Amino acid sequence: MKNIITAFCLTLTLSACNTTDNQANTTQVTNTSTQPQKHLPKNIIMVVGDGMGPAYTTAYRYYNDDPNTPAIEETVFDRHLLGMSNTYPARVSGYVTDSAASATALSTGVKSYNGAIGLDVNKQPVQTVLEWAKLQGKKTGVVVTSQVNHATPASYLAHNESRRNYNAIADSYIDDGIKADVILGGGWEYFIREDRNLVDEFSVKGFHYIDNYSALATLPENKPVLGLFADIGLPWSLDDTDKNRLSTMTKAAIKQLENPQGYFMLVEASQVDWAGHSNDVAAAMSEMDDLSQTMLYLENYVENNPDTLVILTADHSTGGFTIAANGVYEWNPEILRSMKHSPSSIAKQLAKNDITATEASDLFNFTLTDQELIKLQQSKYNASEQTAAYYSASKEQQKSMSKPRISAALYEIVKQIIDARTNTGWTSYGHTAVDVPVFALGQHSEMFGGNIDNTDIANKIFTLLGKPAQ
Repeated sequence: MKNIITAFCLTLTLSACNTTDNQANTTQVTNTSTQPQKHLPKNIIMVVGDGMGPAYTTAYRYYNDDPNTPAIEETVFDRHLLGMSNTYPARVSGYVTDSAASATALSTGVKSYNGAIGLDVNKQPVQTVLEWAKLQGKKTGVVVTSQVNHATPASYLAHNESRRNYNAIADSYIDDGIKADVILGGGWEYFIREDRNLVDEFSVKGFHYIDNYSALATLPENKPVLGLFADIGLPWSLDDTDKNRLSTMTKAAIKQLENPQGYFMLVEASQVDWAGHSNDVAAAMSEMDDLSQTMLYLENYVENNPDTLVILTADHSTGGFTIAANGVYEWNPEILRSMKHSPSSIAKQLAKNDITATEASDLFNFTLTDQELIKLQQSKYNASEQTAAYYSASKEQQKSMSKPRISAALYEIVKQIIDARTNTGWTSYGHTAVDVPVFALGQHSEMFGGNIDNTDIANKIFTLLGKPAQ
């Protein structure tokens, strides 16, 4: 009863603080207020660990553990866990969501069909929390490790019937009114095209454009920024020039967004999901480490800026990741901590050269057994034979054949070696319907506790941004 009364009083307090009469408008981005409202967070940072089901944060605790101490060290995720969220999409898409439907729920408070970007089930635009924040005079930003027009960022910035319409979504970032003051991630392929150069168009609109991480340290003050650092998504954290690139981008974005009226920012650790789809535990733990470093920075930021709220959740879980497999009661992350290259990068290097014990062990950064080495060599030989057969076939025959890739075949063996060494299991290359964890810290973080729906997260953010109840 005490919790119910507390929540009711908080709702009354927040409602009383609402001073805006603005009507929802998904295309208008004009500022309509100039002062932050009392008792509401000045800044809200929404963090999405794409694909980050509960096994990922648990595995990261063991990956991050210092084996030289008797205790298993607490992680930043452990400190701020408040509850769980269910992720199912609109009824028409069943129980298992994709990233677009889930991000639309997280951004608008409305369930939709798989593939929907900021639309309801009738394909009508629904206002997002980022758009509403912009209307309240706040600055807004998007920081992701995918391309900036991928499903999650698009669901905060755009409205489109299909997440696959990448060019149209990118175009809408200009055509439907610029809604973000900072946009950081990948996407040259979609923003610098033969038919249209969106980078030039953003520059004409007053944006400062950068294409390398080092430029984040010297951004001009009080100027909007577009930063694109890769053709599509960023390299795996393990392979990138900055292994903590999400943290680096987040720090730069916050510095750029800080202002007297406050800001709303979306941060996405996009490639936790990509690692899950690939059943790649080494890449997954490195992406989780990048997210952890980002959350550690935000933890410190909230301590120094107590009028800031940070929420972290996942849109869904990916891969059916299991910590221990094959009936064996152990999980061994030791080799994951020492890896210097992603399994994908290792496979590409092995595809180029003869596979020797020395080269393979150097790439893995641990000594391979004779059996592991033979598996790699045999995989390469088989893939080479299949490649030769493909190219010796007629054009007509090739139409019914899959084009072999030696690096892809080796990638599967590299992952098998790592899974066997760590005793990691997977059940799927897709999404699963398990509930996902919710973390929050800062002003009014207690509102995000318990067992909630993903739409509740958006609706609570709307309340904290001063939007009247519908």
